[in-house]
Amino acid sequence: MFLTLFATYNGGYVIQQDIKIINRLGLHARPAALIAQTAGKFACEIELAKDNIRVNAKSIMGVMMLAAEYGSLLRLKTDGSDEKEAFEAIKKLFDDKFNEEF
Repeated sequence: MFLTLFATYNGGYVIQQDIKIINRLGLHARPAALIAQTAGKFACEIELAKDNIRVNAKSIMGVMMLAAEYGSLLRLKTDGSDEKEAFEAIKKLFDDKFNEEF
């Protein structure tokens, strides 16, 4: 899972990386709410994608629509003024298994 930076037309970058769902219960309501709440703190665009479905990570319903179970691979993409901070905050949620497992 490599971190990828893409140059944009305005000289900025888009950050994206594939992230695996490692918590046993997948993206149910609680993790989806954590993602949406965390994403809502940032000005940049934050997108999650699974297969051919792309959603705004600031939308709890959008995140739940991904129906991402344990082992699923999602693509996290951030684009905007605070993209690096947003990327790190969302990725940390996944890495910490949404604080559901210890």
